[in-house]
Amino acid sequence: MKWQGRRQSDNVEDRRGVSRGGKMVVGGGVLGIVILLLSLFGGETGKMIIPVLEQVNQSNSQETPSIQRSLTAEEKEMGKFVATVFADTEDIFGKLSKENNINYRNPKMVLFTEAIETACGSASSASGPFYCPGDEKVYMDLAFFEELRTRFGAKGGDFATAYVIAHEVGHHLQTVIGTSNKVRQLQQKTTQEEGNRLSVALELQADFYAGVWAKHNQKYLDPDDIDEALSAAQAVGDDAIQKRMQGYVVPESFTHGTSEQRKKWFLKGYQTGDLQAGDTFLEIK
Repeated sequence: MKWQGRRQSDNVEDRRGVSRGGKMVVGGGVLGIVILLLSLFGGETGKMIIPVLEQVNQSNSQETPSIQRSLTAEEKEMGKFVATVFADTEDIFGKLSKENNINYRNPKMVLFTEAIETACGSASSASGPFYCPGDEKVYMDLAFFEELRTRFGAKGGDFATAYVIAHEVGHHLQTVIGTSNKVRQLQQKTTQEEGNRLSVALELQADFYAGVWAKHNQKYLDPDDIDEALSAAQAVGDDAIQKRMQGYVVPESFTHGTSEQRKKWFLKGYQTGDLQAGDTFLEIK
């Protein structure tokens, strides 16, 4: 992606290199996924293993002193790249929202390592990127992208990171429009399986919005960028993660969509460039 020398967002707070004091809870990420998968699909073996994993998880909750270190040159460069991509989301989603009569407001982004407190609760570095509607901030542990490549098989490249940023900002757009709140209300009134399908539709729509963003950012893309985004989408599909973690898939447990669905909706956004063409909720009916 062509990003050097362009505008960087003023809405990025860089807390990397700062390890906050107090209790650090490491409950997300791979270990959290393993516990969740075992609880849902592990049978009797899972029931025996879960208490052991939870003890390990609790052992990772400990008092830690506050430590600060200087960022490396590579980390500083990555921070500039992320701020540039975030600026692109501000420009493009702001413009498209105006054209579609959406009263858009820019989110903020927080870069962190180890642990962070948010309006949605505590998060560890294992949580990876996420959006918190409570404070309208995107939180990113940039080490996630190395894990995405080495552990889950995604291609390297800066546009995989750009895709994830645009996906998380897509969740902010859903918050602004009111889609996220409607989904949460429906989930409170329905079964777990139906709630999961609504969650899948919400995630696929965020992928669609990421594709729309990429379409309107074409002048800054390199030839391999879309392939990098699709590789990342492939890696984070529910079926791909379940196959890697447990060797088989349980479709009714999906909350983010299959690899093919995620790629399909990103591509649809990229091909249409139209915010109004992403009704993913029709697909789950």
